[in-house]
Amino acid sequence: VQLQASGGGLVQAGGSLRLSCAASGLGIGTYDMAWYRQAPGKQRQQVATIGVGGNRNYADSVKGRFTISRDNARNTVYLGMNVLKPEDTAVYYCNTRFSIWRWGQGTLVTVSS
Repeated sequence: VQLQASGGGLVQAGGSLRLSCAASGLGIGTYDMAWYRQAPGKQRQQVATIGVGGNRNYADSVKGRFTISRDNARNTVYLGMNVLKPEDTAVYYCNTRFSIWRWGQGTLVTVSS
């Protein structure tokens, strides 16, 4: 499976971005999916998950600001990010909830203060 994240960029604090992650080689429809992020010098952390049935969970740090969604027909997972903060600066990745697939390159989100 190949995972291609996109949509990152430079944004001012308080701004918004929408990330996409397209999977190829296998359908995502039978997998719980997740978004992760890795800030400079820190470990990768899971920030949002979406189950096969659509149930969502979020890390406390992003709850109320981020929204995860999925389009199984397009084999794509999305992450809507609002009210961005400088501490959201990181490389963002998608994977299954238990990160069983090889990591893609991710997409860099930089939030300036």
